Amino acid sequence: MRLAGKVALISGGARGMGAAEARLFVEEGAKVVIGDIREALGRELEAEIKASGGEAIFVRLEVTNETDWQQAVATAEQQFGKLDVLVNNAGISGSGRVENVTLEEWNRVMDINSTGVFLGTKVAIPAMRRAGGGSIVNISSQLGLVGVDNSSPQYQASKGSVRLLTKATAIQYAKENIRANSVHPGPIETPMTEARRADPEVREVTIGRIPLGRYGVPDDVAKGVLYLASDDASFVTGSELVIDGGWTAQ
Repeated sequence: MRLAGKVALISGGARGMGAAEARLFVEEGAKVVIGDIREALGRELEAEIKASGGEAIFVRLEVTNETDWQQAVATAEQQFGKLDVLVNNAGISGSGRVENVTLEEWNRVMDINSTGVFLGTKVAIPAMRRAGGGSIVNISSQLGLVGVDNSSPQYQASKGSVRLLTKATAIQYAKENIRANSVHPGPIETPMTEARRADPEVREVTIGRIPLGRYGVPDDVAKGVLYLASDDASFVTGSELVIDGGWTAQ
């Protein structure tokens, strides 16, 4: 098992990519703290994992709230003894063009997608230091690498900031055996993309930009996150893992 003996905290872990990561991590031997604001879904996933013989616990986690992060990390240490892996997975999308996005809309997306990653990283690092090292995996986007005309500026900016925060973290904490890498998924079949996928025109345009000709599924991303979380990636830090069906290769 690739995560045997490890303890992981996953934000946005109750559904979509986060839930896929939680299930896969448990299959690979990890104990998982599921952090999310969706309490019913989070507790349902916790029960599912426990019923299958795994170890997991749900905590309510609003990623813009530093106290919530402190409580989530404390839960990992109190329940499972340490924290080895943080997956900053929680995120939201946005809409609009630069000239018609309100400051409120901009701040909301940046607060969750960018500041939330900062807070999770900040709070997790001391726990990882106590554990003797760790792996931070930040979920960015292919739109954290390239621009596109039909996605909001606040979403693209927030995901670009995640990429460089990851690199800063990797450089600052490498000597403490704390690794940090970003993952850049393309369009994935998750609840967040459901509305856009339901629009035939948007779906056609989106798939037309993906050389592999399909949306990804959550497990496509979870398997990459698993690699970065595991000791298989012990010499990997400050890097980007692109899982986008070829979108950014064009």
